[in-house]
Amino acid sequence: MASQYKGHLMLTNIKWSPVEFKTYPGHLSNRAHELPPVDLFVTTADPVLEPPIITVNTVLSLLALDYPANKLACYVSDDGGSPLTFYSLLESINFAKLWVPFCKKYNVKVRAPFQYFSDQEPLIFGGISSDFREEWKKLKNEYDKLQQKIEEATKHCHPYHLNYMFDDFSKIERGNHSSIVKILWENKDNFPEGLPHLVYVSREKRPKHAHHYKAGAMNVLTRVSGVMTNAPFMLNVDCDMYANNPQVVLHAMCLLLESNHKGEEYAFVQYPQFFYGCLPGDPFGNHMIVLQEYLMRGIAGIQGPLYGGTGCFHRRKVIYGESPVQPKNTRSNVNGKSIEMTLKSKFGYSAELVVSVANLLSGKNKKMLRPSDISSSVKAAIEVADCSYESNTDWGTNVGWVYGSATEDILTGLGIHKRGWRTAYLAPNPHAFLGCAPSGGPACLTQQKRWATGLLEILFSRNNPVIATITGDLQFRQCLMYLYINLWGARSIPELCYALLPAYCLLTDSSFMPTVSKKAFLVPASLFTIYNLYTLLEYLRCGLPVRAWWNYQRMARIISSTAWLFGVLSVVLKLLRLSETVFELTRKDQNNQDDDADIDPGRFTFDDSPIFVPGTALVLVHISALGWTLLRAVRNSGFTSRSGLGEIICSAWVVLSLLPFAKGLFRRGKYGIPYSTIFKSKILVGLFIYFCISVSRN
Repeated sequence: MASQYKGHLMLTNIKWSPVEFKTYPGHLSNRAHELPPVDLFVTTADPVLEPPIITVNTVLSLLALDYPANKLACYVSDDGGSPLTFYSLLESINFAKLWVPFCKKYNVKVRAPFQYFSDQEPLIFGGISSDFREEWKKLKNEYDKLQQKIEEATKHCHPYHLNYMFDDFSKIERGNHSSIVKILWENKDNFPEGLPHLVYVSREKRPKHAHHYKAGAMNVLTRVSGVMTNAPFMLNVDCDMYANNPQVVLHAMCLLLESNHKGEEYAFVQYPQFFYGCLPGDPFGNHMIVLQEYLMRGIAGIQGPLYGGTGCFHRRKVIYGESPVQPKNTRSNVNGKSIEMTLKSKFGYSAELVVSVANLLSGKNKKMLRPSDISSSVKAAIEVADCSYESNTDWGTNVGWVYGSATEDILTGLGIHKRGWRTAYLAPNPHAFLGCAPSGGPACLTQQKRWATGLLEILFSRNNPVIATITGDLQFRQCLMYLYINLWGARSIPELCYALLPAYCLLTDSSFMPTVSKKAFLVPASLFTIYNLYTLLEYLRCGLPVRAWWNYQRMARIISSTAWLFGVLSVVLKLLRLSETVFELTRKDQNNQDDDADIDPGRFTFDDSPIFVPGTALVLVHISALGWTLLRAVRNSGFTSRSGLGEIICSAWVVLSLLPFAKGLFRRGKYGIPYSTIFKSKILVGLFIYFCISVSRN
């Protein structure tokens, strides 16, 4: 608990000057001819962990945004090179031709079909025109057909491999294939009310070439879109993060097209991450509502929010490495031959990409107003998607998404802030994007482990925030914010020590807390009470129940003793050059009515991963310590040991926080802890008890 109090002091810096933006997109909707083009990026990597129907819904929600269609282009990065994902997107085009006009005709609020059609209200209430009712039924029927086709293809019942469009997938090998760039739909007539461009991208992968996970995929999308549409602004979303607010682009443009009170442009506009299908009480503590309400608004008042990896509108020139104040001679001579050589060394050998970069940086981008002819750029797009294209360039270092961390988003945002840019945090109503939160133990802890690993990698690299403050333009308070975030995983070490301390005292008949009869006991008791009341008040002010607060406190202890601890170990092994960190995908759950009867989505689940060993060992240690204390009290006819009530309360608090593990000891199936995990945990418990006995004897 002490580590929480220390961290709370750093939180004061973050929460000191909160900022909230209020935008009026209606002012821009009447100036459609002045709106700039925007490229939309969707990333997916595995059709098993990220079902294609989820990706399709995200894409459909983006195609139906309230923005001129001839100024939008949607690029889908499929890092798995899956013919199933490609087939699903291809089949969705015919449905999109019906869906997009329907959404705009009736001003549909939720434009992800799976969410829209899950609500039967349009047909229940009266006052609805017969035309709408008929169109609704037709669209619902078409979506059901689309869903069925994708499900059949998933079961390999559909012969999609016979189509000529799938020739590039015929001999594809996962992790070892050439670049694939296919235009699924092209808005050739440049109609503002039509469908935006839709492009499928699967970059080249070879076993001997590092692909840099999501950061590498984002850089490929940046280059491919650069030679095709080259929009000055880019949105990136994960495949499960659909657009919940159809005016999301207009909201972002309200900030990106204007400057702040100091005359500064915003590098990017970050939207908060909210989730659909939220379980009552947030049993896994991963909805981050309070964190975004207080923490993100506070960060927005310093130098701006960190980049969250999804739901973010970027200024392309910033991704290309520009600083807020660019030397005049660089822009005036950007089309000169000497500058051309500089751009080639920085951005790569593609003549088409160099020209697009030069046009963008000089403000002479000819494609900015009418990005309609993209079929002629496919060859260049395939070229810049090659795995060897980035060799001897600045991609991944000074240009694009930065490599070197499992949390490439935080690292990239840090680099942007280091150059002196300010960023903006925007939380409109309704929420801009809604995603799929991980559920169950394995998915939640896998995500948290990746975050802890990536954040610590940044801290122990040349890109850490302290160096960025000394050598760059990262503000001091922003540096403290990054340090607080980067040290999340490191908290697991002191928290583990504090968690073991009560059990150690009970087993060795010692104490670390003042006795209840002494006034000194009021100090830790007051700190404990005040801290928990303060955090509880934050939840209540956000309209959340007490149960949600408790679930977050419980999951914070579980995550710290498991996922964060393994994140620290991963970084230590990397620093010792004993292993490399691996980017682990989080499973995206798919609503399946057939499975609902067999699933209790709010219960904690386990698997045989070693990540559950520390938590299991910790709860066994405290159960043993409490049992030993009770046995000693019975034997001595009362509590006569030096361990007091304070140690017993602390030990019971740890068991209560790890209650899912305690219950898992007696359950079976996925809700129970595997025997192999219990066996490994018992070995650790035995070693700890042996250590305690050895100390007590001395």
